[in-house]
Amino acid sequence: MQEQILSLIEEEHIPVAHLYSLFAGMNVVDIAAIFEDIGKDKIVRIFRLLPKSMAADVFAYIEPEEQQIIVEALTDSEAGDLINRLFVDDAVDVVEEMPADVVNRVLQRVNPEKRKLINQLLQYPEDSAGSIMTTEYVELKAGDMIRGAFDHIRKIGINKETIYTSYVIGKDRLLLGVVSAKDLLLADPDRTIDDIMDTNVVWANTTDDQESAAALFKKYGLLALPVVDKDKHLVGIITVDDVVNVIEEENTEDFEKMAALNPSDEPYLKTSILKLTRNRIVWLLVLMLSATVTGGIIAGFEDALAVLPSLVVFIPMLMDTGGNAGAQTSTLIIRGMALGEINIGDILRVLGREICIALLCGLGLGVINYVRIYFMYGKSSSLSITVTAALLITIVIAKIIGCILPMVAKKLRLDPAIMAAPIITTVVDGTSLAVYFSIARVIFHLA
Repeated sequence: MQEQILSLIEEEHIPVAHLYSLFAGMNVVDIAAIFEDIGKDKIVRIFRLLPKSMAADVFAYIEPEEQQIIVEALTDSEAGDLINRLFVDDAVDVVEEMPADVVNRVLQRVNPEKRKLINQLLQYPEDSAGSIMTTEYVELKAGDMIRGAFDHIRKIGINKETIYTSYVIGKDRLLLGVVSAKDLLLADPDRTIDDIMDTNVVWANTTDDQESAAALFKKYGLLALPVVDKDKHLVGIITVDDVVNVIEEENTEDFEKMAALNPSDEPYLKTSILKLTRNRIVWLLVLMLSATVTGGIIAGFEDALAVLPSLVVFIPMLMDTGGNAGAQTSTLIIRGMALGEINIGDILRVLGREICIALLCGLGLGVINYVRIYFMYGKSSSLSITVTAALLITIVIAKIIGCILPMVAKKLRLDPAIMAAPIITTVVDGTSLAVYFSIARVIFHLA
């Protein structure tokens, strides 16, 4: 379907009626994806062809760059009407991405109530639960009859983001409980909301980190999560579609940090080469300069290398194995902390496990390495023992560093992903060389 529509759009005379009928039978997400492949000169024209009942829903899924093109091309009245049709959380997302002059122009045409809600959500800290919540939910009052609740939901439900869960509030909007549509449907209409509501409510505070809120969705299998202020007054809800976006953003950010990249909010193909370069070069510079430590260690043992040049052959193997061992551990620890499986209090337990794993891995690799070196390099027991001992110690140290650094970062309220493979590899490289040459000096009696 998408290929057919793209083909029709490229025709010299766009078949308006045909496209309109095709759009009417499509999912709004699939329609939004089409705008990524349309030339900028046709984006606004194609958007105007959408059925009016679908336009706002499609707009919510279009990428920010295309959204800005559309808004800037619309009249003030059209842009205001479009924002009015969006759910509040989607409207906030749009406003956050727009230039200030465009935002001012659009908000002047938004109805006062919605503008107030948008401004309210914009005041919450970035990446907080309050910044991703919506205020469009169904609320019921304690003491109301179930029969009346259905009438209330029918009356206001069309403009709410979800009606599967309703939230029961008391005096001053205090959150008292939740009730599902299933509970309402199956209950006696003459009973009260209090009789069937679940008072064991899982909620988030407006200032909680959005990642913490996302973790609650996974832990409790939620479709929506109420958000309260410091006094437990209900101010909004977070829906599962917004949490999916949060999880994607947080995972992307962690992967970028683990690869020594400054995180970027923009898609790769829509990010300028200069910005991509800037995001990478800083960490490359830091790692390059830190690698001078490794060079300094080699220079410090220059006399040992002059007496026994064969030691050089095993430097890459030791550094690579140590770096890989540390990266394995740090990846598992960082992921475990992100999922809530590992906490700071588990550091001694985790450290013990990693040391045991390091010893087993080191012994296994050491035996194979000893035999390989012994037969390939003149049956020298001294050389085999030197490299094997250095390998074992390097793996143990690497896994200890890979375990401790991310947990220390978490303790210092830093992102553990910063202490990922590149940094740990750099630290382990210098450590492994120092261990290797120290052992070599002892075994070969080098000065």
